[in-house]
Amino acid sequence: MKIFRSLEEIENIEETAVALGNFDGVHLGHQALIREAVAYASAHGLKSAVFTFENHPRNVLAGHPVIQNILYPADKEKILEEMGVDYLFSIPFDPEIGKMHPETFIEDILWETFLVKVAFCGFNYCFGAKGAGTAELLSSAGEALGFEVRVLPPYKVEGEVVSSTLIRSLIDEGRMEECSKFLGRSYGIAGEVVTGQQLGRTIGFPTVNLNLDEDMVSPPNGVYVTLCEFDGISYPSITNVGRKPTVGEFARNAETHLLDFSGDLYGKEIQVSFLEKIRDEKKFSGLEALQEQIHIDCEYAKAWHKKNDPM
Repeated sequence: MKIFRSLEEIENIEETAVALGNFDGVHLGHQALIREAVAYASAHGLKSAVFTFENHPRNVLAGHPVIQNILYPADKEKILEEMGVDYLFSIPFDPEIGKMHPETFIEDILWETFLVKVAFCGFNYCFGAKGAGTAELLSSAGEALGFEVRVLPPYKVEGEVVSSTLIRSLIDEGRMEECSKFLGRSYGIAGEVVTGQQLGRTIGFPTVNLNLDEDMVSPPNGVYVTLCEFDGISYPSITNVGRKPTVGEFARNAETHLLDFSGDLYGKEIQVSFLEKIRDEKKFSGLEALQEQIHIDCEYAKAWHKKNDPM
């Protein structure tokens, strides 16, 4: 997959079937739209393309962060490449683009820059200054210029429309199993293991610590059944998100204990996928009570993993 990170560097490309949208989570609805574009391009001798912004337009327009990311940019790119996308137009959203008239976007960017032959978008797709551009406007302009527009209806799972807003809400509420159902995979966080207080080692439950990225949506404080991946291998695990109130008041982070694993992971890049919330974080009467509860939580997590992945 070839990635273009500015409009100026887009040149010497072939005609495209392009999927339009923010694709901030590449959830099941996004995937359905992108697969349509990829399949059409393959069948008609075109290049499949995805157009999105590398930053969220609402954050730029508001002048401060109002939307947190569901997916790391590198993970988004990996997913799109695995789906067979040929071109990714990942363009920074700035005030100049924000003021662009819908007709200018269609003619200068879609038609002349992306060489679009067929555009795919969702039923609620909007673009251009103040979001004035609609799927209907895009369709009529495409007919005049000579390209086709295919508008996909809402994508539903069990009767509910899949959306990034819904997924953010499920993550915020710690409803991780439901989140996976709409996202099409488990929600995860990633980063380099940092040095913590090393309290876990003293009570028999060593942990690896990840700082939480403020740009990413994160689950509420609590204990979760998780899966920890590093060096291409996944390990059953349990994760506490919070401030460790029993032992003091610390910065909020994610602390993961790998079940039946021993080894030093400091400095390693890991990914932690959230599978199910076990309980809220709470302050215990002391380390002994905390240790007893962690043992119960670990046994629950082991049983969960055994039931859901018996191999």
